[in-house]
Amino acid sequence: MAKVYQANEIKNVALMGGSGSGKTTLMESMLFECGVIKRRGSVEAQSTVCDYFPVEKEYGYSVFSTVCNVEFAGKKLNIIDCPGADDFCGGVVTALHVVDTAIINLSCNGGVEVGTQNAYRYAEAAKKPVIFTISKCDHENANFEQAFEQLKENFGNKVVLVQYPVNPGAGFNSVIDVLKNKMLVWKPEGGAPELKDVPASEADKVEELRGALCEMAAEADEALMEKFFEEGTLSEEEMLKGLKVVFAEAGVYPVLCVCGARDMGCRRLMEFVGEMAPSVADAVKPLSKDGAEVAPDASKPASLFIFKTSVEPHIGEVNYFKVMQGTIHTADDMQNMDRGSKERISQLYSVCGSIRIPVDEVAAGDIAATVKLKDTRTGNTLNAKDCDLTYPAIAYPEPRYRRAIRPQNEADAEKLSALLTRMHEEDPTWLIEQSKELRQTIVSGQGEFHLRTLKWRLENNDKMMVEFDEPKIPYRETITKAARADYRHKKQSGGSGQFGEVHLIVEPYEEGVPVKEVYKFGNQEYRISVKDTQEIPLEWGGKLVLVNSIVGGAIDARFIPAILKGLMDRIEQGPLTGSYARDVRVIIYDGKMHPVDSNEISFRLAGRNAFAEAFRNAAPKVLEPIYEVEVLVPGEMMGDVMSDINGRRGMVLGMEAEKNFQRLKALVPLAEMSNYSTSLSSLTGGRATFTMHFKSYELVPADVQDKLVKAYAAQQAEEE
Repeated sequence: MAKVYQANEIKNVALMGGSGSGKTTLMESMLFECGVIKRRGSVEAQSTVCDYFPVEKEYGYSVFSTVCNVEFAGKKLNIIDCPGADDFCGGVVTALHVVDTAIINLSCNGGVEVGTQNAYRYAEAAKKPVIFTISKCDHENANFEQAFEQLKENFGNKVVLVQYPVNPGAGFNSVIDVLKNKMLVWKPEGGAPELKDVPASEADKVEELRGALCEMAAEADEALMEKFFEEGTLSEEEMLKGLKVVFAEAGVYPVLCVCGARDMGCRRLMEFVGEMAPSVADAVKPLSKDGAEVAPDASKPASLFIFKTSVEPHIGEVNYFKVMQGTIHTADDMQNMDRGSKERISQLYSVCGSIRIPVDEVAAGDIAATVKLKDTRTGNTLNAKDCDLTYPAIAYPEPRYRRAIRPQNEADAEKLSALLTRMHEEDPTWLIEQSKELRQTIVSGQGEFHLRTLKWRLENNDKMMVEFDEPKIPYRETITKAARADYRHKKQSGGSGQFGEVHLIVEPYEEGVPVKEVYKFGNQEYRISVKDTQEIPLEWGGKLVLVNSIVGGAIDARFIPAILKGLMDRIEQGPLTGSYARDVRVIIYDGKMHPVDSNEISFRLAGRNAFAEAFRNAAPKVLEPIYEVEVLVPGEMMGDVMSDINGRRGMVLGMEAEKNFQRLKALVPLAEMSNYSTSLSSLTGGRATFTMHFKSYELVPADVQDKLVKAYAAQQAEEE
């Protein structure tokens, strides 16, 4: 029977870093060292435990986060191997939501890259302590000193050496372990190292580094500080005791050396994580939606948080969860707190990439998986009876790249919609929008490669051939001056007829600007006496404000809702580009009605046509969505990036230094951001990254408006 691990025996860790830094290879060696696999696979041979999806084998690196676990020195390490490419940052954000420690891997030949920066920023935002591992110490271009200096330059004096290689490069086989005060030497096949005394040539360096570690450890405890002052040093156990406290508070970033491909340093890394990383019992307690701390108490009613859903080869839908409290067993009945449905846990698995081992129970703090849930999605809470906890949703980054998607065969539209919904469940950073306004299905993601992966999976896994199109831009229309119009709807065709007449004024609406008492058009003045005002927030942004200024009962109050319906009919289709209109105030000041023929449809049509005419006469303008863009770019490439932003009608707001990078902030029209992800990568060799979020709607320049209006007119002519 499989062992049930308790919260004090469990360490939950995210393995992060840039693409190509060697994370998956490192994970493979850790699995091998712990006997989970009998033979190490490789990314090149498409045989790793973590990259087992067809799309990952096709591309040669991780697309999804992969849950693995090993037992080492009596501790269970749940390690989530995260994708390196920032296009797949959803996997990183998901992992950090359920772990307590981050390992950030960088290569000895590449040093600190934008992927390292991104990983650190995500870990810092999630308030997780960080261990840095410098891998590929056997690379022919290995430069450990440079990589370490870059870590210190970028992340400060909290970065401290626990290990450094004696002979980096093609002949690498040994490191100095400052904490152990020993030299670790490996045979060519790697595995367990031989511990030797520190060579005399390294003694002074090690003494200096140990002194720095002792000082950091001593600051965590008065007794340790006293001993350090008296004796000038601390034992390994004492250093670990102090450093563990400082590490949990993110006060130190230890640096270790590994060579995953040759299985060197992997055991020591796992040992160090077991000693240093907080267990679930000691870690910061997660909060429920109502802000209460949730302790990992195995004796309480069971509560699970579903953090990941995937559709996996030969299995179907797999739900990955963390047990927040209590103990879950096979055949337990659970309540889905988000969807109100009941679920039965028919099977439980301890998961290691593509390897799944059936288990009977899983206790608080542990991570596991189940299958065949009927109505459970990523982010849902499953509770046992007598438990009412729920957990906040995972907050993902805003999308940066969007495309319209359609099936090659129009008959497959409904099937495509179902597939896209399922894929959003697997990766919540794939956003799907059925846009009534644009008459397109818009898919958004973190970059071109992110959406290309979605397309590959649809076509290769689901045999759904699709096309990407340029997405339309959700323009808006508004007016820039006041205008007046009236319209009489009259229809007589035997029996009762139709009659409604509406006189109205339109003007731009601005918050806090009151209705004027007098409006003048031509030589005629119109006096306004406000009887009633309705503010209608529009679902696409902005407002429609309806002012009733009718005097003497010219139009009965019961027809005002019908007039409003007529206004809404037209506000959904502006005259310039057919886009939604916004921020318009409509003042109904007069009209006529018939005692028999007036009805709701008559006033709806009269209101619609009067509004359309007035809108056209009110100097209508097109508004475009403006996004706030932040670019993190190496300093030497700043000029090229700024020139590119300027060429996109962007307005640079400012720059600020962030270690060796510059953070540029700008406002850029969405219409100019279509290919920015690809262009920025090309411009900077993949070393820059960016985020974007909606800021506001602003008037388009006159020349852009002319092009849009002509294009819409041509489209209308074609449709006629």
